[in-house]
Amino acid sequence: MAYVDAEITSQPECWRQAAELAATFVEAMPHPGERVAVIGCGPSWFMAMAYARLREQAGHGDTDAFQTGEFPAGRHYDRVMVITRLAAAEDVVEVIQAARQPTTVITTDPDSPAAQLATHAVALPFADERSPLPTRFATSALALLRAGLGEQIAPIAADAEVAVRAPLPIAPTRIRQATFLGRGWTIGLAHTAALTCRQAAGFRAESYPTMDFRGPLAAAAPGRLVWAFGDIPDGLADTVATSGAAFVHNRSSCVYAVLDRWAAGRQPLDPMADLILAQRFAVALAISRGLEPGSAQLSRTAMSA
Repeated sequence: MAYVDAEITSQPECWRQAAELAATFVEAMPHPGERVAVIGCGPSWFMAMAYARLREQAGHGDTDAFQTGEFPAGRHYDRVMVITRLAAAEDVVEVIQAARQPTTVITTDPDSPAAQLATHAVALPFADERSPLPTRFATSALALLRAGLGEQIAPIAADAEVAVRAPLPIAPTRIRQATFLGRGWTIGLAHTAALTCRQAAGFRAESYPTMDFRGPLAAAAPGRLVWAFGDIPDGLADTVATSGAAFVHNRSSCVYAVLDRWAAGRQPLDPMADLILAQRFAVALAISRGLEPGSAQLSRTAMSA
């Protein structure tokens, strides 16, 4: 329990350190105009999804995200980016060995097999995890990549300082099922939040693109939660409220907080900081069910994220 709390609350500083690294690994990062594939497993794959959308939105070039085992080796790319905490999984090593283009591995261990095989390795040892619940590595990798796009991470980290301190937007004891929504680059964050709830507490949690919520909306009901990341269409909050489900969105849920004499962050918070709140919610879910957070998860030895 102590490990997961410490790792969640360390994310603002991890993101700052990741941003500093981006400036020293310019050659390892995708260059404007390159066609790039980004691969990963679990939360790392979801961060790859987020980065792919952000990079294309920034006009830096075509960017595709793949689950590691689904990478189309015969497709042309100028660079392959690999996000993997352990960097020892067989499928990750096979992708790098087969690559005909430059490869960059973002990992926690520069001495791991994949890091040794890659053209470039960017190590984030400060973001490694002892808890069985994945939290800070994936978000730190995304902070690194966002910094590589020229984004300023300092205000995002300030938002994260709010997210690690603010009260949770809803009590977990009120909720029997959760649905997380994302739009654009935040779809990957929604998938991460749902996975975190499942792994933390064996809790029923789903995730969808916001604009594909018409069908699942029928399942919204009292005792259920809809949590949206990023931009939302007009009327969504009212529609969810009519169903009796709880609705959380950081533009409308008063997440921004001034705590004692300390204040930071913006209103609304960056969606990546909002993910920290979802991680904390997942931990609170586990505790409310009498579980050790992450005890519902498969062994970390079976995961390469």
